[in-house]
Amino acid sequence: MPLAVTVVGGAHIENTGAFNVGRLTQLTPTLQFYSSNPRNTSVNIRGLGAPLGLTNDGIEQGVGVYIDDVFYARAASSTFDFLDVSRIEVLRGPQGTLFGKNTTAGALNITTRAPTFDPEARLEATAGNLGFVQLKGAVSGPLSDTLAVRLAGSFTQRDGTIYNVTQRQWINSQDNKGARLQFLWRPSSGVEVTLAGDYNKQNPNCCALVYVRTGATQRPANRQYAALAAAQNYAVPSTNPFDRLTDEDVALRAKNETGGVSLRAKIQTGLGTITSITAWRFWDWDPSNDRDYLGLPITTKSNNPSHQDQYTQELRLTGETGRFNYTVGAFGFYQKIHTTGVQQQGPAASKFLIAPSNALSNDPSVLNGLTASNDITLKNTSAAIYGKFGYKLTDTLSIQPGVRLNYDKKDGVYNSTVTDGNGNLVVFKINPATGKSANSSREAAQLAVLAPQYFVANFSDWNLSGDVTLAWDPTRDVHVYGTYARSFKSGGINLNGVPSNTDGTPLLQFATIKPERVNHFEVGIKTQFWGRKGTFNVAAFRTEINDYQAQVSNYTVGALRGYLANAEKVRTQGVEVDFALRPSERFSVYSNAAYTDAKYVRFKNAPCPPELSGGTQPVDSNGNLTSPPAAPGVSGVSPLSCDISGQVLPGVSKWSFSYGGEVNLPVQAFGGEGQVYLGVDGNYRSRFSSNPTPSAYTWVEGYALTNFRLGVRRDGRFDIYGWVRNAFDTKYFDQLAVASGNTGLIVGQVGDPRTYGLTVRTQF
Repeated sequence: MPLAVTVVGGAHIENTGAFNVGRLTQLTPTLQFYSSNPRNTSVNIRGLGAPLGLTNDGIEQGVGVYIDDVFYARAASSTFDFLDVSRIEVLRGPQGTLFGKNTTAGALNITTRAPTFDPEARLEATAGNLGFVQLKGAVSGPLSDTLAVRLAGSFTQRDGTIYNVTQRQWINSQDNKGARLQFLWRPSSGVEVTLAGDYNKQNPNCCALVYVRTGATQRPANRQYAALAAAQNYAVPSTNPFDRLTDEDVALRAKNETGGVSLRAKIQTGLGTITSITAWRFWDWDPSNDRDYLGLPITTKSNNPSHQDQYTQELRLTGETGRFNYTVGAFGFYQKIHTTGVQQQGPAASKFLIAPSNALSNDPSVLNGLTASNDITLKNTSAAIYGKFGYKLTDTLSIQPGVRLNYDKKDGVYNSTVTDGNGNLVVFKINPATGKSANSSREAAQLAVLAPQYFVANFSDWNLSGDVTLAWDPTRDVHVYGTYARSFKSGGINLNGVPSNTDGTPLLQFATIKPERVNHFEVGIKTQFWGRKGTFNVAAFRTEINDYQAQVSNYTVGALRGYLANAEKVRTQGVEVDFALRPSERFSVYSNAAYTDAKYVRFKNAPCPPELSGGTQPVDSNGNLTSPPAAPGVSGVSPLSCDISGQVLPGVSKWSFSYGGEVNLPVQAFGGEGQVYLGVDGNYRSRFSSNPTPSAYTWVEGYALTNFRLGVRRDGRFDIYGWVRNAFDTKYFDQLAVASGNTGLIVGQVGDPRTYGLTVRTQF
């Protein structure tokens, strides 16, 4: 297969405890997953996919998630536990000429176990430290000669890993439940129809970030974190993040629900296999966050509950005749998202957010109760026709061109109103005679923190993209290929708010984002050796993107937490190697490695890192003064901009590895022949930047994790094993973030400590 793809089987997923996408990254080095909560989740491949740490209803993911051929539009769906999975394919590089939604960075193609006409059952129970309990089960069998059913369910619960000294409870817990029901109708050997429904729910006490450090900014000393905290006699419970302590004073909630129904039909015809996939899905998000990350009542509410409905229809024909094979199809997608957000300031906000030189900073009533209520709607329609064709030029040489014609349309409405603590509207007032602000000093202080805004934005575009692959099989066990792809990522709408003029008028040139234009090059070789007991594959790639959709953040506390803009050009390139060997039934080993060099080629008007924020002059990537920024004096946006051309993209480790192996000995176990076995799985990633613009304060240092398992099993019947994850209790961060307010406060998501437990699995 001339594709850069990693296939992870269901047994390997179960044995290694990789029961969600976050843990799957430990098996696939080029897959990156970041999630401060389900809504703020990014899935990237080779450093591309979605801006790190920013969820914006009006943009699309660069990595597609498919479960049984159904496209999942919301990244929040990737935070759920895998349910009854048969295999997972991690497809790297642009996808869109072979199936489904166009994606520029890759796709996760997840296949669940299908209903069977032979009765079977699978049960699994796990218990571990931190109160970890996980139950999984599936039953399948016939209802008649032509109808089979399968029911699967899972339950995961674990205590939190962070202790909240204010609320006296452990937080960042796990609480996942899921169920899936499938009916398979097979009236003949050439017809299969599957009706499936699923429901998943998360309701953990989550999600907190902890104090990591502070760093100096260019703000006056009395506007930086140390002075602001001292002014309120405040100190965090610990300055060591690995004490795992917080004092966040807002109750946390991360209630996340998703589900849907799909109908998939496969019919064999004289032309080939016709496949139809019809699906409806929903997503509900109900959060409660503490966005100041402190025990001070600065921001007492910062929540964006959302509801999404999506409808998809795909129809494709796959066939082969002589030297020619083909896949042609059509894909339609519609979604509607409604988000009703709220941000509210508390009694400590005035002293923390208003300059001490302003007497209003000593009046808590100025900002206490100040509330922004947001109403955000997106309607998104996408339609495409696509085709992938293959022709054997000789018995060993083939060419495979592909093409896609795509149409996207987005309509968005952003409406944010602001009220003070007494419920009065806070609006921009302009003196018509002078054209200057007519707001009182109290109102001006309020508008500097939360500003009302309303705009309607629309985007629509046609795109033609394609790819071509040349493949050569010099021997039965060697496959060589080269690919060029011209792809795109749809443009979008900024639905987190946009910069505005000093009178509050939104700058609508920032309301829409141009499509990304992608040129992708890849060569690879796939081999089998030693009587096909081993595999060795190498792929080299280079992806160039013009008008890259990058995050821009102004580090203010207002409703404008971040928005998107188009960086002129980025590039990612690298080499991937994977190796697997099973010389006998008693021993197996695998290793995967990736070198990824991802950087901004040109981004001349980027947001500056926190150490340069608060300044008044634009600088280049070396800190040297440059020409004035493109839009000086824009309200709510620092006039400081930076040229970060040549700097690295966020979230990308230059080096990443995964490796493991298993050795076993034959024994009599559970009434039959079995094995006692010892397995090890490990991974390493080098340091990476955890901020849209690289900062000295937000580098996550490299780390290695090692997992062990020891057990006894009877093949295909019974398995019991003990396991330990992060066996050496490595202290590491999943990500770091710059806290809002531009004070120099850096917070982080601490990685899991050592965990251990026992798993019992049976199948009959």
